[in-house]
Amino acid sequence: MLIQKVFTESKDIGKRGGKVAGDARKNIEKESGRSVITKRNAKSPELLDDK
Repeated sequence: MLIQKVFTESKDIGKRGGKVAGDARKNIEKESGRSVITKRNAKSPELLDDK
């Protein structure tokens, strides 16, 4: 039962963290008027340079 309790607590913490991150992203997008999600990421370093 202890493992199940720890898992449930961790799951709840993860959900709360995801909501905080999602809300922050939405607020930034609302304030800036543009999306913060792009194809630019560290897996594609050539896309990181502003061209």
